[in-house]
Amino acid sequence: MSDKTNEIITEIKKVICGKDYVILLALAGILSGGHVLIEDVPGVGKTTMAVAFSRAMGLDYGRVQFTPDVLPSDITGFSVFDKRTQSMQYQPGSIFHNLFLADELNRASSRTQSALLEAMEEGQVTVDGNTYALPKPFTVFATQNPSGASGTSLLPDSQMDRFAIRISMGYPSATDEKAMLESRKEGFNPISAVRRLCSAMELSMMQDEVSRVFVSDEMLDYIIALVGKTRTHKDLERGASPRATLALTSMARSYAYIFHRNYVIPGDVQAVFGPVMCHRLLLTPEAEVNELKIDEIAKAILKSVPAPKV
Repeated sequence: MSDKTNEIITEIKKVICGKDYVILLALAGILSGGHVLIEDVPGVGKTTMAVAFSRAMGLDYGRVQFTPDVLPSDITGFSVFDKRTQSMQYQPGSIFHNLFLADELNRASSRTQSALLEAMEEGQVTVDGNTYALPKPFTVFATQNPSGASGTSLLPDSQMDRFAIRISMGYPSATDEKAMLESRKEGFNPISAVRRLCSAMELSMMQDEVSRVFVSDEMLDYIIALVGKTRTHKDLERGASPRATLALTSMARSYAYIFHRNYVIPGDVQAVFGPVMCHRLLLTPEAEVNELKIDEIAKAILKSVPAPKV
């Protein structure tokens, strides 16, 4: 079913102009079964992209605008006493959707942020000692404004590590911004033109196909060597976790799948290495003083590890 991926990308491009690589990465994140963190300034299309994906892929969509007064029970649900049955009845929270948009997640309290941890890792929530499975497939799209923006706080490391990738939209070029304006003439909203190209069940089938994309022993050794370099690099206080190794492998499989291959090549790993790794790494104090950039360190790691020949 990998032929569907080109059609999905084309539909999203109706709404998001000039961000082909970002769209490709977001789709790879969904196909890998992972979660996507979009970090950028307000107004560049983060929410619009999530809505477009939900429409193109036929996903049940839910959104919460996070603020300091959003409670964990708003997300996971809660139990209330039913007089008719004389028992506690569970009321599902807002997270029970195929694609859940956590808008401006870093404006929520740490307690509310932590309500997502079990859901993102295990696809379930636990309320009053009872466990409830989330619908499948399940993906979280979270947006956050850059650290230091008004009313924001840093996401905890444990939560950052649960996102398969972190991407940034960035400002459009003048040409792309003009195309955006032209697509909205006479009050037309291009999101309404996004066609449904598959269903949640078909997405689950695609995710299953992605999981079967072949990764050779040489490629596994290459992935492990890259991750290992993050743990020994002199400018990094903290390297990538084993969860990052799994995410890098899954994302490389998805990237290969989008390009209609049933095997992973070094270019797949290299294409997703930065988005998978950079939000998990922590600079040493000396590196921060010297104003080193994590993305530049990631590029240097890619250059330092020989890629296997395929």
